[in-house]
This record gives sequence, structure tokens and C-alpha cells, in this order.
Amino acid sequence: MRVAIIHEWLSTYGGSERVTEEFLRLYPDADLFTIVDFFPEHLRRFLDGRKITCSFIQGMPFARKHFRWYLPLMPLAVEQFDVSDYGLIVSNAHAVAKGVLSRPHQLHVSYVQSPMRYAWDLENQYLKSAGMSHGIKAIGARSLMHYMRMWDTRTANGVDQFIANSSFIARRIRKTYGRDSTVVHPPVDVDSFELREDKDDYYITVSRLVSYKRIDILVEAFTAMPERRLVVIGDGPEMSRIKARAGRNVEIIGHQPFAVMKDLLAGARGFMFAAEEDFGIAPVEAQACGTPVIAYGRGGIRDTVVPGETGIFFDQQTPEAVIGAVDEFERIDRFEPRRVRLNAERFSTVRFRREFERVVATKLAEGESSGPAAPMPSRGRAARPLESERRSAAV
Repeated sequence: MRVAIIHEWLSTYGGSERVTEEFLRLYPDADLFTIVDFFPEHLRRFLDGRKITCSFIQGMPFARKHFRWYLPLMPLAVEQFDVSDYGLIVSNAHAVAKGVLSRPHQLHVSYVQSPMRYAWDLENQYLKSAGMSHGIKAIGARSLMHYMRMWDTRTANGVDQFIANSSFIARRIRKTYGRDSTVVHPPVDVDSFELREDKDDYYITVSRLVSYKRIDILVEAFTAMPERRLVVIGDGPEMSRIKARAGRNVEIIGHQPFAVMKDLLAGARGFMFAAEEDFGIAPVEAQACGTPVIAYGRGGIRDTVVPGETGIFFDQQTPEAVIGAVDEFERIDRFEPRRVRLNAERFSTVRFRREFERVVATKLAEGESSGPAAPMPSRGRAARPLESERRSAAV
């Protein structure tokens, strides 16, 4: 059975790319389709020189730096991919990938990072942050999002099996498409992190400095607790604004090599997490070091942190809630690093491939596809090291 993998776009290496990397390890002879491919040369090894088919947007003016400008054309672009000769289609979707056109005899499995956040429940938040909540620009943007919602809903009918990356996204799929899904948590390279039981007296967060990550409330909270220390690793457009709010006990050290990030993560007393994420890889990486998590208790974090055993939750995205959670965390002070590490091991790369393969095989066995038996990973081809094992930066 020939396998086609549909990836949104290749521009940076993040959580979505980690999933596609595992798909390519599971199906090493698969062909890869993507809207654009502007992947840096030093990250291309996991692609292993395979055939990559890009859409017409690849050649559009200014696409290299601004391909997202062409969002209105992306539904058309993904529909132009000819995957008619493939028995199994695997889409890795957070925007338009699941909209690829398939035939009745083909099995289309869509691994959903999230339905389009900016078109559905987070539209107002995205438009406000982009300065387009009012006026002529807002009318145009809202009209585009209305069109994207109609297209997104229609193309859900072409998916035979939805797989969600968390229980939170499974609920979002149900509300958005009216479809049930199977939860398979994304792969986390926990083996690249070592358990450390002796902890230093500081807290840490690792994140891109963008507005929805809410690093600002963590910085404000710790600035109000001068006896406690916070280390912030990461860079982004919010850097200057966050630095302006930081007290002397808050160290914002920017972009760091992976080895530095890993060492600081392992030595921290606790990992701070204030975003509402679809899954959240960084808190799992922290737990792989035996570092417990203090997190905003909404989103995919509910799947990855065991309250009272591997971390605690706070219920509002405010500095006051963070302060209260840190106070509670220090009162509990009974988190066992080995137990925290054991929880993280539930999200390994090997587990991801096993669970994903099981879902595909089950769907084929149900008779939804008229093709042959489910393809199995090639055992004669050596597995390549994870790109996350070679990455040079924390975020």
C-alpha cells in the first residue's frame, strides 16, 4: 500500500514537525506533500532526501517569508494535490492539510493538532492581537474566517478517522466537526532528558515569547515575590515588553542551546506554564527531568500533569493566581522526581508510533477501506535519529 503524508508547511521544526518525523519513521517509503517547503538545510536530515511535493504557493511572490499571507489560497492549494494512487493518506492538520481530496476506496486518517484556532473559538482573540478587531480590516478578516469555517466543516467529511493529540482537542473536534476521535498524544523525546533528583532553588519556564503563552503574568507574579527566582528561556516579539516588567529576581536569558536548556530544566524546583495549549510538550520535557509543573489548568495540560503527584494547577491567568499556586506548591513539597519522570515516560516516541499504528490497523480491519492490509514500518531500514535529538535550541 502506498502512503501519502500531508503536512501543512515546512518552515520551522516544532511539535507538528515532530509528529511528521514519526510518520516518516513509521512509513519510511511514504511520499510527503506540503503547502510550502522552506525548511532550513541544517534541519532537513529527518526528511532523508525523500520526494516532497509542494503546492503552487511555493512559487508565489514573497512566499519564503510571508507564505501565511496566502491563507485564502491554501484550501485550493491542498485540493490540487493528486493523491489518487495512494491507499493510505495521513494528514497532520492544524490548518488545511485534512482538506486533501480522497476517493472512496482510500483511507484518510487525520492527526489533528487543532481545528483552525483563528477561524473557530479563538477568532476574536487572534483578531484583537493582530489589531483587526474593528474597522474595514476586521470586516475583511471576519469574512475570510467565515469562508474558512465553511470549507473546514465541509472537508471534515473526507476524513475517515480523526485522531486528536489530547482530550482537549478531541472535545474541540467534536464541537467543530460533530465527529468523534481517538486520542493519541504526540511524541515527546523523553529519552533526551535525564532525571535529576537534587533540585536548586529556582523556577523555570521555556517558551516562545508570544502573547498567548502568557509569560507576562509569570514575570509579574515572580516580580511580586522577590524572595523567589524565575528563569525564562526563549525569545520572541514579546521580549522587550516582558523585560520591562521583570524584577531583579527574574532572569530572561533568551534563546539557549539545547544542552543549556536541558541542564537548567533538570535543576529547577518547578516548571511554570501559564498558556492554554492544545497539548504542551515543554511540561512533559520538564517532568522527564523529574521537575514538577505549576500550570494553568485548562487545555492539554490536563492530560499530562497528575495533580498532587507531578504538579498542581491554578485556575485563572492572573499574577495573583500564580502567586497562590507557588505558595501551595511549596507547602506541599512532596513531589518525588522519580514519580514525575515515570509520568513523562507515558508520552514517548515509541508509544506514539505503536498507538498510531494500532488505530490505522483497526480502521482498516473495520472494512472502511477496500485496500490491502495496513502498511507496517519497514524493519529493513535503519531508523534515523530524531531531529529533536539534533536540535540546537530550546525553542
